[in-house]
Amino acid sequence: MLFMMIVKASKNSEAGELPSNDLMEAMTKYNEELVKAGIRVYSKGLHPSSNGVRISYPKSGEKPVVSNGPFTESNDLIAGFILIDVKSREEAIEWALRMPDPQGHGEGQIDLRQVF
Repeated sequence: MLFMMIVKASKNSEAGELPSNDLMEAMTKYNEELVKAGIRVYSKGLHPSSNGVRISYPKSGEKPVVSNGPFTESNDLIAGFILIDVKSREEAIEWALRMPDPQGHGEGQIDLRQVF
């Protein structure tokens, strides 16, 4: 079963601030554990939304609207993701719970979603 651990953005990630060395080491160790367990498919961090483009469809049948970042709805923004292939939802939750606070400031948040 494929699951995506979606790391939510924070004020720090949106400001383009890199994680501390301690957090980078902890995340590297965590990713190595995922690889060693044979479940990590892919993982990447994302640039802040200030480098992004949003395409929205406000009216059915009409042309989409293109907006340049940054985007202010920080609760909806993503800072990165890890795609894992596990045997069950419970195993995916266990692995997600092992991830260090991805923002390192007590503001980390992870959404766990199964992939079709």
